[in-house]
Amino acid sequence: MTLELNGLSVDCIIGDLPAERRAPQRLRVDLALEIDDAAAQSDRLADTVDYARLAADVRAALAAAKPQLIERAAKIAYEAARRDGRVRRATVKVTKFGAIPHLESASATYDGGR
Repeated sequence: MTLELNGLSVDCIIGDLPAERRAPQRLRVDLALEIDDAAAQSDRLADTVDYARLAADVRAALAAAKPQLIERAAKIAYEAARRDGRVRRATVKVTKFGAIPHLESASATYDGGR
């Protein structure tokens, strides 16, 4: 079963330019988590991933890391998601808006190197 958490807003320092290192920027994080179907069978919250805790873990990991590149940010978010033992596999997409003039966004997707 795939559980998708889409549009997690994360404010963190990201970027290589000096101006980017001075103030947090908003990222969008999308996660696709492969989990077993225990919650689908039981209909119990205890049998699935705690979205609130996972979101807090991803936010905290990115804020602490202050990555320069979105590629690194995607790997950091992936590692935070995989800390939950119920997550068998994950694919994480990180989107940065307004990275350069005339570009709406840039994204990096990380899936553990599959």
